[in-house]
Amino acid sequence: MKYIIATAFMSVALTGGAATALADGDAAAGEKFFKTRCTACHTADEGGKNKAGPNLFGVFGGTAGARVASFEKRHSKALKASGIVWDEETLDGFLENPKKYLKGVKMNLKVSKEDDRENVIAYLQTLTK
Repeated sequence: MKYIIATAFMSVALTGGAATALADGDAAAGEKFFKTRCTACHTADEGGKNKAGPNLFGVFGGTAGARVASFEKRHSKALKASGIVWDEETLDGFLENPKKYLKGVKMNLKVSKEDDRENVIAYLQTLTK
């Protein structure tokens, strides 16, 4: 317990007390959001199939347009050329308004509420090997 408290204190001290809002997302709420709003186009199971959009399991740290080999030919040229590496910040900007964030992408869904973005990003963070 002392180690956890000390680690949290060090993290706050090193960042000057600034914590990203995204770190506060609720993964359970994000999973619910994902299941109701995202599964029309995406799956999130390890080894899951692609739909209109790629499978999102393991999205964190992946390079946009190159992360899912079986979907590579279907990504937009803009996404492939972007060099974006998916993390909290890039996903937040992309999900807020994909076509504004990166002109030429195919994704239409906008996640305008910050809480919804925080939650779905927290959920996507749990989808790692």
